[in-house]
Amino acid sequence: MNAALLGLSPAPGAVYQLSTRCLVWEHQAVLLLEFARSRGLAPADLLAAAGFSSMPSLLSPQQLLDLLAALQAQLQAPDTAFVLGQLSLPGHAGLASHALAQARNGRQALELLAAHSARLSPLLTPRLLWHEDELLLIWTEACGVGAARRNFVVDMQMSAVTGLCQWLGGRRLPWRYSFNRSRPRDLSQHAVFLGADLQFDCQVDAMRVPAACLDEPWPRGVADSMAAQALAQGADPGAASRGLLAALYDHLLPRLREAPTLEQSAQAFGVSSATFKRHLAQHGTHFQAQLDQVRTHWALYLLLLQGQSHERVAQALGFHDRSNFRRSFKRWTGLVPSLLA
Repeated sequence: MNAALLGLSPAPGAVYQLSTRCLVWEHQAVLLLEFARSRGLAPADLLAAAGFSSMPSLLSPQQLLDLLAALQAQLQAPDTAFVLGQLSLPGHAGLASHALAQARNGRQALELLAAHSARLSPLLTPRLLWHEDELLLIWTEACGVGAARRNFVVDMQMSAVTGLCQWLGGRRLPWRYSFNRSRPRDLSQHAVFLGADLQFDCQVDAMRVPAACLDEPWPRGVADSMAAQALAQGADPGAASRGLLAALYDHLLPRLREAPTLEQSAQAFGVSSATFKRHLAQHGTHFQAQLDQVRTHWALYLLLLQGQSHERVAQALGFHDRSNFRRSFKRWTGLVPSLLA
């Protein structure tokens, strides 16, 4: 299996968890406080609502989620996620943000975003799938967002990429959006910030755009960005870190044919099976759920984009026969594979 199909070149950085204090306060939290101030909220009140007694130099992904939850609760505004997204990229995350602001085109910008998501998108990991003349950008959890916050964070990140490409590229790209949720009653904010090409009840949260749009030069682009070169040379090792769930996805994808187990995966992460199970539970999930997610994504890719037979897909996913694959696929998606092919 070619893991590079989803932009999964091995990341040399460390693995961070939901409770790991790895996010620089000035990179993420300051943006939220300034946005709160612009909407008439006192930053001190927002911090108190999120459980902060002071402003630490580093915060954890969980604390960032707590800040987002407090902001969402206090504002009660339908556009919060989308406006925050537009403000978040290129952002203020040091070299990664500088490189993103100087990207020569959309292709390089998205590759930078995927490679340095620990700085630019620490809650959701963007995965790039180049297929023929189209790009698919698939969002997966970095280290556990939780059902209550997931839709908000997905909308925020989709708005961030949409706004980034429009601002730096000088025009709105013809993105198509897929959501792994039911259709909301009110789509007005999605229409304003994302557009009309929205599809719900999908198996993935994803964005699609013609690849040719991403190769057009951007007006502000720099051919040989010093920031991008410095990142490539490892000037900010933390930018290549992966959230625990993203790292597990990276580990499982190229090993699906061998039917990876919890024990094997725990060993790869250097911990016991019991410890690994506990870590996953702290992120609101378990090993089988993560394995099923990766299998679902890969099955959809092979069935819908590659047009492979059910037998070949079953083999690629580590199933001994088509019947077992068919039953599992229906459990994952509620559909039988024949309805897709």
